[in-house]
Amino acid sequence: MASEGKNLVGVDIGSTSIKVCEIKESRGSRRLVRFGYHPLPPETVVDGQIINSGAVVEGLEKLFHKSRRRNIALRASGHSVIIKKIAMPLMTAAELNEQIRWEAEHHIPFDLAEVTIDYEVLHRREDEGQMDVLLVAAKKEEISDLTNLALEARLTPKVVDLDAFCVQNVLEMGYGLPAPQETVVLIHVGASLTTVNILADSTTAFTRDIVNGGNTITEEIQRQLSISRDEAEAYKCGGDGRGIVPREVPTIIQQAVDQLAGEIQRSLDFYLATSGDRDLSRIYVSGGTANVRALMDAIHERARVPVDLLDPLRVAQPDNKVDPMALQGRTAQACVAMGLALRKEKERKTA
Repeated sequence: MASEGKNLVGVDIGSTSIKVCEIKESRGSRRLVRFGYHPLPPETVVDGQIINSGAVVEGLEKLFHKSRRRNIALRASGHSVIIKKIAMPLMTAAELNEQIRWEAEHHIPFDLAEVTIDYEVLHRREDEGQMDVLLVAAKKEEISDLTNLALEARLTPKVVDLDAFCVQNVLEMGYGLPAPQETVVLIHVGASLTTVNILADSTTAFTRDIVNGGNTITEEIQRQLSISRDEAEAYKCGGDGRGIVPREVPTIIQQAVDQLAGEIQRSLDFYLATSGDRDLSRIYVSGGTANVRALMDAIHERARVPVDLLDPLRVAQPDNKVDPMALQGRTAQACVAMGLALRKEKERKTA
């Protein structure tokens, strides 16, 4: 994708917090010049829908109150977005542009008048007369709701990208493209949604959203110990300054992560059964829940391949303007915002 101009400021509005990353590129190197984090009140975002828009606007205004850089990249995810890899006959770019909406009707379970469609050719298989196309559809209403919130906070949204592709940007820029023979899995575990993106031959081969994440672990601790949500969240994170963690907590966490790891493994098994791919090479985990060590171990135990934390600071090291305390313990949460911050002011927009 051709791009030029300054990097956009990456803004990730999640279900429990807003994360902001700003990267400065010069002479082929990148520095993280700003990282912002603002927690959101409970029930601000429910099932991917922003319920409390006032809290989001207020958070954005706080994060940007001293900033002159207001051109941003946002992310969309969840039920409002569909990603499908489809096979089509070989054709020219102009023919594909004409055909894609007709093809989308067969694959998108929404009224096409209600969605913005984008696509990218992944592979041209000349010998078979076929090509693989990645088709993306996002609901216009939810995209406009998202961009309107940014406008209300006096920001200028230039790009809306997807969770899966933001994390993929971090992998490619921080670690390099996987080798052609490798099948790499990216698992982004947020508070309420887990996104699985499988890369084969260096391109997306399979994506799936799982409606389960870190909130499930917190809610189980809260329910079984009859404590407040804040206490449960602190215990999930290893105590967080609240004294001795009750001895039941590790068992509760283990039960919750076993359930999530099982759902992730079912997605991986489905991919392996339907793709003809024999095995996976490596798994990278990101998102706030990646800090829960028991989850990493549970994924590894099932998949039997190396499982690593995806480190967005391999894309851009923080400079001295970034408060190290603000980043501490939040690096895994910054992956999507960092992927968004790689986007440029002048490039083809994606839905």
